[in-house]
Amino acid sequence: MKHSIFALAAAGLHMAKGISLDVNSTDSIKNASATIVYGLMSWYQNNQSSTAATAIGTLPAPYYWWEAGAVWGGMIDYWAYTNDTSYVATVQQALLAQVGPDNNYMMPAYYSSLGNDDQDFWAMAVLAAIEYDFPVPAGNDSTTWYDLAVAVFNTQVPRWDTSTCNGGLRWQIFQSNAGYDYKNSISNGGFFQIAARLAHYTGNQTYVDWAERSYDWMTAIGLIDANYNVFDGTNDQINCSQIDHTVWTYTSGALLYGTAMMYNYTNGSQLWENRTTGLLSQAADTFFSPYKNATNIMYETACETLNTCDNDQYSFKAYLSRWMAKSAIVAPYITSLVTELLTTSAEAAARSCSGGVNGTTCGEHWYYGTYDGVYGIGQELSALETVQSLLLLRGDVNATRRYPQTQANVHVDAASASSTLSLGATSTSAAETSATSKSTARSSGAEAMRGVDRWAVGVWAAAIGTVVGGAFGVDR
Repeated sequence: MKHSIFALAAAGLHMAKGISLDVNSTDSIKNASATIVYGLMSWYQNNQSSTAATAIGTLPAPYYWWEAGAVWGGMIDYWAYTNDTSYVATVQQALLAQVGPDNNYMMPAYYSSLGNDDQDFWAMAVLAAIEYDFPVPAGNDSTTWYDLAVAVFNTQVPRWDTSTCNGGLRWQIFQSNAGYDYKNSISNGGFFQIAARLAHYTGNQTYVDWAERSYDWMTAIGLIDANYNVFDGTNDQINCSQIDHTVWTYTSGALLYGTAMMYNYTNGSQLWENRTTGLLSQAADTFFSPYKNATNIMYETACETLNTCDNDQYSFKAYLSRWMAKSAIVAPYITSLVTELLTTSAEAAARSCSGGVNGTTCGEHWYYGTYDGVYGIGQELSALETVQSLLLLRGDVNATRRYPQTQANVHVDAASASSTLSLGATSTSAAETSATSKSTARSSGAEAMRGVDRWAVGVWAAAIGTVVGGAFGVDR
């Protein structure tokens, strides 16, 4: 049932305080994160004794299989940042229940809608488990998180399709699935990020090569433009000659963390610094500050102000927050900008978590300044990732879990840059040219840097009249 305009008006007039969050207090950030996690995990029921084996670790309908993998990735971050072990066994069970018969997150029960991007979100969860040394359950020594991540990568490499568009991964894995002809940014960006993170962890040149190849293909096709916009996708039936120019938070985030990892792995190469700076600057321009009185607050540009986001899209902000914060750890020069954006967004997200019977259910429109009546798993996960990211950015995390681990024989220093990227600073335009870089040789052309526009820094105040115009959701 849709929420009525009267209910929305009441939600706006209520102006509840939301979850208490002092962004300068470690304890407050942890407590706020714990409250949101409790709300998020209250949705998870598929670990009961009566649950079918194929459903353990998944979310209730209408949520798709991929989003469960995304949730478990967020829960690993929660454990790593807060040291709260309450949910460790639940996450372990979920990650192992969905590996499939070949231990590569190919579950036959979900073949009818299985995309490369769906696989990616489970792989990225176990990559976080690798990087933060998340424990493998006792008695399961035969399978490691590393094995699972590599298995996903190894299933996707043969799917790199040069029969059309000179390469790229299709969105859907099976030809019978709708979307098989679509080559999209989240599938290719997810693959790029996985390759970059495996390169960082192992030092293996194969992963470096695939990271370079996949990123360069996306620029050559036009999925990443000269201003570092990341567009949704393209159809291989017309040889990728037309681009869907929709932009989403999570595609930019996926590329950003991959480029930051490559920047770190290459000890601060100019090429990967340019790409990291460009992607973050464009994300800052595109996905923050929807209105003048909502400076630095994250929003989903394509659908949020129109009230047309769906269950998948409600969660997308989670991944931009997640990957912005992680990027700042491996590319420290962006920390100032990332911290400024995520701090304001976290404060706004916490204010939105003021709904439901318990008064802590999180909403969609953070810039409303209160709960908007639109709730669900994606809204909880987005608030969680944004709030808990402050722990990582502040350095309030166990040192062994702050910087992504590498294999024992791999040593990667925390790269630094000669400058600091921050709000109000305009980047100098730079072409991606470097005689010594393999990536540059493969690039289709120069990629111009786009700076961050100067934004007026003002006091943010939610306009209550906006609420009545309304967000709509499904009653829980």
